[in-house]
Amino acid sequence: MPQPTPYEVALHHVTAGYPRRPVLRRLTASVPRSATTAVVGPNGSGKSTLLSVLAGVHPLTSGVLHRGRTSRPCFVVQRSAVADTLPLTVRETVTMGRWAHRGAWRRLTARDRSVVDASMEQLGILELAGRQLGELSGGQRQRALVAQGLAQEADLFLLDEPTTGLDMAARQSITDVLRTAAAQGVTVVQATHDLDAARASDHCLLLRDGRLVEEGRPDEVLTDSALRRLWYPAHQGQSDAGFRRTPSTAPSTGGAAGAPPAAPR
Repeated sequence: MPQPTPYEVALHHVTAGYPRRPVLRRLTASVPRSATTAVVGPNGSGKSTLLSVLAGVHPLTSGVLHRGRTSRPCFVVQRSAVADTLPLTVRETVTMGRWAHRGAWRRLTARDRSVVDASMEQLGILELAGRQLGELSGGQRQRALVAQGLAQEADLFLLDEPTTGLDMAARQSITDVLRTAAAQGVTVVQATHDLDAARASDHCLLLRDGRLVEEGRPDEVLTDSALRRLWYPAHQGQSDAGFRRTPSTAPSTGGAAGAPPAAPR
């Protein structure tokens, strides 16, 4: 008899949000351990709030959240949330990932420095270690933030739109690193509008208006008809042929945050 997949986090009837404005509404879902999970949905569907709940930085209004492991999660925010004017080098930025283990003021050990170097090398930014964060391109900066997350060595790695707005090489670099992390036992959860990245994941949560629409393998969840219902509910009567895929070489957001790869004809 096959054993059930162990979960990293399980949510049961979770509601969360703000006073008089719930964002997540009685959401029940699970995140499998040592796998990559993509959270997909339009803007306002609750993706970022779900990541904040998983990270433990946003309280529940009601419901229950179970964790399979007890280590502190790592949460990589969108690069737009980090000020360009911060006087930090790439190395200093990545080193902040070790604060979860050492604190902000304790001297780094040889192992800490080795982890920082290895994290930068995995993202291809070791040669940028002395550069100021504000001097970097968008792709380089995002890779520095992902490297900071890797340096934390957390069991649960949460990322908010890690590949949005990046060129293909940067997107592929980050996707490869996340898959390697999952293969090494890390649980990866990313909120994304990048359908290529979502389809490359092991598991998918489809959200709309703070509710779970569907959960499962990407090839079962990210169908043309499901995506059309998600972004274009007024067009539910149209055939699947009316939904066009964007070529894989183009940004999957089509230049507009929260939009799917293409509209129905």
